Amino acid sequence: MKTTDELFALAETTKGFMPSDEGRALYQFALEAKGLTWLELGAWCGKSALYLGAAAQERGAALFSLDHHHGSEENQRGWIYFDEELVDPFDGRLNTLPTWQQTIARAELEQTVIGLVGAAEVIAPHFVQPLDLFFFDGGHGHEVAWRDYRTWTPKLRVGGIFLIHDVFPDPADGGRPPFEIYEHALNSDLFREVGAQGSLRALVRINAPGLG
Repeated sequence: MKTTDELFALAETTKGFMPSDEGRALYQFALEAKGLTWLELGAWCGKSALYLGAAAQERGAALFSLDHHHGSEENQRGWIYFDEELVDPFDGRLNTLPTWQQTIARAELEQTVIGLVGAAEVIAPHFVQPLDLFFFDGGHGHEVAWRDYRTWTPKLRVGGIFLIHDVFPDPADGGRPPFEIYEHALNSDLFREVGAQGSLRALVRINAPGLG
């Protein structure tokens, strides 16, 4: 079993878009979760799963890491975040799953981090276990982001932690959907903010689904 410091060091060398200060904050917020069923939406190559997995390992929690592993719009060829090394020669599509699997194996977290591979909206109806922590970091396009929010946040129990990444108040810094969803969540009477680090926001659910 790797130590938390070893997992943090591995995260530093893993492909991804999570700054180390936000990753360490992700870990700290996760330690405060009151239950043991956690889910991250948007896995990429496993960077955030290392920070969350470190906390899950300490707490004895299970982290479900959900992604279709073909990248969001901004990850495709011709876009700024495209990475040729992640293209699968079999079909020419982006495929981060092999890299994610290698990351989790190197981290010795295979008994803690469980991969869910597929479209979030297809998996959601079959995922009936209430969530104690939900990390929201999937596709940032308007339609995809709002669909993910409306599909998955009802599964977060009262007292559960809702973590949102890439929340940028200034449009010049990044896409709008995560920020708009963050504002909507705060104005819905369902969530209360409990912390922030960089573009990461931590909220706690204060009312049951359907009340906001």
